[in-house]
Amino acid sequence: MTTAHTASTTGRRTAVRWRVCALLLMSTTIVYLNRTTLGVLKGTLHDVWPKQFGDAEYGWLQFSFQTAYALMFVMAGRFVDWVGAKIGLAVGVVFWSLATVAGGFCTAWQGLAATQFFLGCGASLNFPASFKAIAEWFPQKERALAAGIFNSGSNIGIMATVIAAWAAHRFGWPWAFFIVGGTGFVWLLFWLPGYQSLDKSTSASPEEVQYIRSGQPPIPRRQKFRWTELLRYRQAWPFIIAKFLTDPVWWFYSGWLPDYLHKTRGLSLVGSAGWLAMPYIAADIGSICGGWLSGGLMNRGWNVGPARYMAMGLCALGMPGAIIAVYTGNFWLALGLISLATASHQGWSANLFTTASDLFPSTVTGSMIGIGGMAGAVGGMLMSLAVGNSLAEFGSYVPVFIWAGLMHPLAWVLFFLIAGPKMKKAEMVQGVDSRLSPKLLIGGFVIALLGMIRCSYVWNEWHLYPSPTVAAGAFVAGSAVALIGLGLLYASLPRTPHVQTA
Repeated sequence: MTTAHTASTTGRRTAVRWRVCALLLMSTTIVYLNRTTLGVLKGTLHDVWPKQFGDAEYGWLQFSFQTAYALMFVMAGRFVDWVGAKIGLAVGVVFWSLATVAGGFCTAWQGLAATQFFLGCGASLNFPASFKAIAEWFPQKERALAAGIFNSGSNIGIMATVIAAWAAHRFGWPWAFFIVGGTGFVWLLFWLPGYQSLDKSTSASPEEVQYIRSGQPPIPRRQKFRWTELLRYRQAWPFIIAKFLTDPVWWFYSGWLPDYLHKTRGLSLVGSAGWLAMPYIAADIGSICGGWLSGGLMNRGWNVGPARYMAMGLCALGMPGAIIAVYTGNFWLALGLISLATASHQGWSANLFTTASDLFPSTVTGSMIGIGGMAGAVGGMLMSLAVGNSLAEFGSYVPVFIWAGLMHPLAWVLFFLIAGPKMKKAEMVQGVDSRLSPKLLIGGFVIALLGMIRCSYVWNEWHLYPSPTVAAGAFVAGSAVALIGLGLLYASLPRTPHVQTA
């Protein structure tokens, strides 16, 4: 493998890796700005289409995005491992930017559902590409901090939706989509000439390259794995389960919090967008501090597993405050507790994402992030339908806030039980068992059966639901569960390992 390190040879260590982190921070900010603009415009679009756009329809728009996000995430991870972080992220930005701009031309909510689907396709590339770049450009002890910094862009992007609210108020709602969609094309002017892989970098000094690679395990000879092979490693499941349980909590805060502040706390469109600054500034702080904490513990001699568990455990303890928030009548207390929850989630997320590179070698980081991202998107997809239908039927956010407060402690316990206290890395050099996997077979069968039972119930009791939209959401949710089970059944089948040597 050739290298192109022609930077300073004076013995000074450059900091090119932090410039890479800054570019990833910008892309994450932009993708979340694109993703959450729709939430800020929810009230405006209801006024524009009063007879055809309500909570259930908005839930379907969220579901459309998350369906694409879930379907594409595994392929996105494989694509990024194939073409590299630079091309993979550039393709994603072009795709999601065009989809956002197209939203401004829609004349009905069904058209917005289509644009949200394509937005999800493009957005699915952001995190696999970003974490592949982090795994390549940062030593293990700095990865969580780098992840926390660039992941804080998700909060900055949500706060930046005040721009979309202002554009909609000043020029009309289509211009919110046009302006937000254009930001991605501006970012490309910095990314394409500014990013190089570590092996090809002409900016990083040999000292920085040596620092990054010190402590990184050698690259295994088997570098390409089918996603079905990765599922056969025990190390995959704590990451997948934790993503499935906790990602939907953030999807709820990013997609529904503006509406909660507007509908339950009585704030205006622009006012709710403005007050979002407090929870998301807190989330920025939590993201960076959570990432710093585990790295700081490792610098003090802690092993990777205990350091990650300590950071994730402290973050999980901050989440149940959301339950108190929804019950209190004090606006400031509610906002403060929600801010604690958003900070805790982002600190959790910075460390959880990093466990993918703790548990697996960098050559499959993109694929593993893709599988975990798919699990989180499926959870978010089910959550959006549940929230939209719950609001349509009961008109209350209380059950959702209770759920949001309990998922992280549950995920932490399950992660510890499955991954073990040392969080041992998967030994992929030795290959994987290619025989029939009984655990995947049984799990897939049970999950598929539960999904089909749910679909059958909805089909036979359609008339019991308050509206056809609610019934359709329940049927689609059951279908998604059944498809997950079928995917696990497929992964359980015996197959010849896909081997590629370096």
